Amino acid sequence: MVLHIKYSGEMKNLRWYIGGLLCLSTALNFLDRQTLSVLAGSIQRELRLSDVQYSWITSSFLVSYTAMYFVSGRIVDRIGVRKAFLVAVSGWSLVSMLHAVVHNLAQLIGVRFFLGLFESANYPAGVRAIAEWFPVQERALGVGLFSSGAAWGGALAAPLVSLLTFYFGWRAAFSWTGLLGFFWIAAWSTLYRRNREPALQDPGDRATVLKPLPLRTLLKIRQTWGCVAARVLIDPVSYFLNFWIPKYLEQSHHFSLLELGEFAWLPFAGNSLGNLLGGAIPLQLVARGWSVNRARKFTMTVASALAAGFGIALSVAQPSWLAVICVSGLGFGHGLWGNVALPAEVLPEQAVATVSGLGGTLGGIAGIGTQLGIGLLLKQLSFGWLFASCGCFYFVALILTHWMAGEIGIIATISSTEAVVQSRIISNL
Repeated sequence: MVLHIKYSGEMKNLRWYIGGLLCLSTALNFLDRQTLSVLAGSIQRELRLSDVQYSWITSSFLVSYTAMYFVSGRIVDRIGVRKAFLVAVSGWSLVSMLHAVVHNLAQLIGVRFFLGLFESANYPAGVRAIAEWFPVQERALGVGLFSSGAAWGGALAAPLVSLLTFYFGWRAAFSWTGLLGFFWIAAWSTLYRRNREPALQDPGDRATVLKPLPLRTLLKIRQTWGCVAARVLIDPVSYFLNFWIPKYLEQSHHFSLLELGEFAWLPFAGNSLGNLLGGAIPLQLVARGWSVNRARKFTMTVASALAAGFGIALSVAQPSWLAVICVSGLGFGHGLWGNVALPAEVLPEQAVATVSGLGGTLGGIAGIGTQLGIGLLLKQLSFGWLFASCGCFYFVALILTHWMAGEIGIIATISSTEAVVQSRIISNL
């Protein structure tokens, strides 16, 4: 069975507009969660919170984010991408604004819990949208564009939140950043229409292709577990970089709030560039005759080496400027790896959100453990030891991906008898 992807000229252009909106949703997603990271020192001083208590706050986000990630994936596969985003972005934007009225640890833990609940839908819905709109050889780039919003949101958070806090106070910073989500909702509800998406197959077979797959079927497929393994190993590093980079620069290199606004965006910009090149480089290699599998795994190998090298360098980096360069390089390697794209590259469309959600949930469980561990380890060890440890996870993830996910660019097609066969997506569109 061979899947055919048909695009009209209009659809070729429209899918990139959709990709741009997905990038913006992820930017808002990370801007709203990173606002706390930038303000961690200020809030800790005002509310008299310790590092251990701060780790409780970040973990409360991860608890709900993790618990709902898989549920969100199943919901997306059932109600569709458009509705899922409308509910999710409205929810997390409102909760972000509620941060402005917290006055104690319990309230802060509560709003972070609800923020994670709504934000969990972003990645399953976004990866599913990329699978619906993009041919397989472009999906790493599409997911890279979508995922790069995380870095742009993180990069924007430092200067924007610092300035808002400097002039209006930290509570106003939460109000203004949350408000931005409602402008995105207006654009999304206008542009995204499910019935304008490209057909992945002949119209007569469309209903069969979109039928949700039973979870028990997906759990029997090694490709599912290859995607999940990559998330479990790499997601904890994502959470470490997102939640602790501003605090690392403030605590280990004595950056002021304004200095964070000047420099703390650079690691996130490096991550964004890595996300984009993680899709663009394989696409260029495919154009030169490489297979999707060879191009993607070559890029993953380079990314693993960069992440490990910069992680080790951070364990000995002393000058502040060198630390910023190294943590930016680690962010670049992290983005270049492209673990979020895997479900869209090895699984059929109707399984993408569910498997993305499953991977996110298990990756979140690993993240919760590491977040709690970081708070305790920092009482005994330095940040350098943690950065050096991060570099090891990428090579392990690469090995498991090669072994379990198999050949990237080959979509697993599941029959009604739950047998799995391999079929190539035609790439000469």
